[in-house]
Amino acid sequence: MTGSLVIAGLGPGADALVTPEVSVALAAATDIVGYIPYVARIPPREGQKLHATDNRVELDRAKHALEMAMSGQRVVVVSSGDPGVFAMASAVFEALEGWTDAQSLDIRVLPGITAMLAAAAAIGAPLGHDFCTINLSDNLKPWPVIERRLRLAAQADFAMAFYNPRSISRPAGFVRTLDVLRQECRGAQLISFARDVSTPEQHILTVPLAEARAEMADMRTVVILGNTATRRVGRFVYTPRSVA
Repeated sequence: MTGSLVIAGLGPGADALVTPEVSVALAAATDIVGYIPYVARIPPREGQKLHATDNRVELDRAKHALEMAMSGQRVVVVSSGDPGVFAMASAVFEALEGWTDAQSLDIRVLPGITAMLAAAAAIGAPLGHDFCTINLSDNLKPWPVIERRLRLAAQADFAMAFYNPRSISRPAGFVRTLDVLRQECRGAQLISFARDVSTPEQHILTVPLAEARAEMADMRTVVILGNTATRRVGRFVYTPRSVA
C-alpha cells in the first residue's frame, strides 16, 4: 500500500505560523481535503487536487480522504489551528474504527499553532497557569453538558479559552455562557476577545467580566477568561505562575 494520509494543522491564519513540517507535507500531497475556507488557504499546485467540502460533513470528508489514500494517493487533510483540537484528527480516527484494511495506512498527525495559543500570545500570557478549553458549540454536545463544564471550571478557578462562542444560528448560547460565568466568577475577572488572530484584521479587547457583552464575540473570535489572579501589566494581561 503506497498511499498515505497526513492530518495537518494550518495554524491560526498567518502564513508565517504554518510549520515547516506542514508546508513540506502540503507540497508533497496529490490531494488536499478540508473545509472550504481552509482549503482556500492552499495555493494551487500543478498536479494537485483540492477537495473542499462544507461544514458538518467531517466524517464523510474523513472517509473520502481514507479512500483516496487506500487507492494510492498522498492525501493531506487540513484543519485550522491544530488538527487535534476540535478538528479533523478525531474525525479521521473515528472513520478508521472498524476499517481494518485502512488501519495499515501510513497516517501521521502534524501539529499546528492553535487559535487559542495565538490569541493568548497576542493578549500576553492569560494561560500562564492551569487552564481549560471549552467548545461552546452545541452541535455535537447538548447545552447541559456545556453548562456543567463551565460551572465546574469556574468553581475550580481555571482560566478558560472558548472556541465557537457565537454564531448566527445560535446567538443565545454565548449570552447564556456569560450568565453562567457571572454567577460563578467575580465580575472583575478579566475576559479577552481576540478576533482574526494573526491576520491584518486582528483585534484584541479586554474588559472585566461584568462589562462583557455577547456582541463582542463571533465565530472568528477566541474568548479567554482569566482566573481570579489574572491581571494587567501595561497593555498586556497575564496569569501568575504561582497560586497563593
